[in-house]
Amino acid sequence: MTLTPGLRAQLLIMVEREDTATKVGSGDVPVLATPRLLALAEQATVRAVTGALEPGQTSVGTKVALEHLVASPVGAHVEITAELTEVDGRRLVFAFTARDRHTTVATGTVERVVVDRERFLSRLTR
Repeated sequence: MTLTPGLRAQLLIMVEREDTATKVGSGDVPVLATPRLLALAEQATVRAVTGALEPGQTSVGTKVALEHLVASPVGAHVEITAELTEVDGRRLVFAFTARDRHTTVATGTVERVVVDRERFLSRLTR
């Protein structure tokens, strides 16, 4: 498999108390936290390219744009879909959408860069 636009992945979650702004500290209301939503979007981007990377490669996040449009209460089901829209050398650009049963919850983009896992980790010695 190769890295080409169109690779996709979906996640379906039910919002739990651990996912809320109150629990993660990003606010004081019991709704899906924006940082948690971002983590789910990134998880979907990782899944989208699983199997398409060469052995020893991984991808790391470098840039994010997220518009969180609608609050999702505990118990809501939210589906996050990520699609690879651009491949520019090692740079990967994904579009993502989060939807509940009624509406679009969030949209955005995530950029990732393909790296050699061992080389990347070896540079972390500080």
